[in-house]
Amino acid sequence: MTSRTGGQILVDQLKIHGTSHVFCVPGESYLAVLDALHDADIKTIVCRQEGGAAYMAEAVGKMTGQPGIVMVTRGPGATNGSCGVHVASQDSTPLIMFVGQVARDMKEREAFQEIDYRAVFGSMAKWVVEIDRAERIPEIVSRAFHVATQGRPGPVVIALPEDMLTDTVEVADALPFAPAVMKPGPADMEALQRRLLEAERPILIAGGSGWNEQGVKDLVRFAENFDLPVAVSFRRQMLFPADHPNFAGDLGIGPNPKLLERVRSADLVLLVGGRLSEMPSQSYTLLDIPGDGAKLVHIHPGAEELNKVYRAGLGMLATPHAFAAAAAELPKPNAVRWAGAPKAAHADYLAWSDPSKIRTAGDLQMSEVMSHLREVMPADTVYCNGAGNYATWVHRFWPFRAFASQLAPTSGTMGYGVPAAVAAKALQPQREIVAFAGDGCFMMNGQEFATMLQHGLPVIVVVVDNGMYGTIRMHQEREYPGRISATELKNPDFEALARAYGGHGETVRTTAEFGPALARARKCGKAAIIHCLIDPEAITPARSLTDIRSASLKT
Repeated sequence: MTSRTGGQILVDQLKIHGTSHVFCVPGESYLAVLDALHDADIKTIVCRQEGGAAYMAEAVGKMTGQPGIVMVTRGPGATNGSCGVHVASQDSTPLIMFVGQVARDMKEREAFQEIDYRAVFGSMAKWVVEIDRAERIPEIVSRAFHVATQGRPGPVVIALPEDMLTDTVEVADALPFAPAVMKPGPADMEALQRRLLEAERPILIAGGSGWNEQGVKDLVRFAENFDLPVAVSFRRQMLFPADHPNFAGDLGIGPNPKLLERVRSADLVLLVGGRLSEMPSQSYTLLDIPGDGAKLVHIHPGAEELNKVYRAGLGMLATPHAFAAAAAELPKPNAVRWAGAPKAAHADYLAWSDPSKIRTAGDLQMSEVMSHLREVMPADTVYCNGAGNYATWVHRFWPFRAFASQLAPTSGTMGYGVPAAVAAKALQPQREIVAFAGDGCFMMNGQEFATMLQHGLPVIVVVVDNGMYGTIRMHQEREYPGRISATELKNPDFEALARAYGGHGETVRTTAEFGPALARARKCGKAAIIHCLIDPEAITPARSLTDIRSASLKT
């Protein structure tokens, strides 16, 4: 056994646990780790702001199910990165954030950039810990990987005192992490089968995290065997192929009213992996709270989530992919009482998601943009977005058909799409990556466009520009019609900005210009921005700002 610095021990543990990428903004508080990364077989992506770095790590967790790794310095670096920790918390994503800390002999003096990390992150992380001795690094990092992935996945924050990282000690490495997989028991599956065969109007809702590609395939097989209509939760559309005849649509913001009615009228709801929180539940109105359990079967890997909000008649403590594997092996019934329900549900979805039926104000029609993307982009294209009304165009009109093809925060954070696209392209360079961003959303982490160029990541960023914080303006017109306050934006020339960074830039003002601009962006071989100038009236696919204002004034 040889002596190693704390920084070297830490990097060795990351290698053992399978880390391929680290996202960071450098800081003097963890220089020893950066030095150890210099010779490691780990790709270090240097970012322009800690929030962007944390979003990248969170996106890795979404795509792989393994903890994404972000490193930030103390104080302002940690607080900048906290937005990614919050996303990982609400999205149930495994993430580990390593944070520099002041030297141990300076603690409790409010030294330069000193923070009590347990106090700051205690309400949003699964575990917050500070490593006080270098010989404990293997133990604590191994535990962090297990905590981040077991039960309901989520973020872990580890503080690293600067002087601890330069201590030299002898210590054995940990074994590669191997999270426990919770599986449903035979009695659970028998009870599920009985409830299914007694039902007349069942529906399955897939959500949450902890899925993998095989789990989705098993879920498809289960749905086919029992002829179940399947919906997906908010921003979890990659969990069931949209072109499958059993697909019923997504429970997001502004969902298909026919899907909502289907869920409300169901006599059996199979909620697999998700929590049915505020957005997918339509502000907690789809199911009674707590309810009597008569219609709910809830499968979740976190014991604390079962019966937390909704009373489940049957609750199963299981990871989604383990449940799907067991469900796929249930014997196929000879007949079911709900025959024809998936066909009707899928027809409703197809009608709702057809962009050719939508016409909004202005010369640039986002419906036709989506139609063109559907025609020319590969089925496994990864779409990334943050928050804003612009995201409706992607979620409603792009048919997600491949696992790990959607990176979008259920927490509704702005600025997520561009950093997430960096992570997606770094992990899977063979796939095409498209980041959608509103003008306000892009400006929150648009500096990571420079990160794309620095690391040779040819991502296409579609900036949908209406000159305002559109979602807030929409709510403003509904609640305070005609009283515009703090929602207007003066934007840069995003095409020129792309070129200033050294990337490719396009400006699109009409529908006819989008197709050629997209083709040039795909062929340019570097990161590109397509700046789409849309009419401010085109606030949603269904209603204009004037419509919303007029309706509010009449009430």
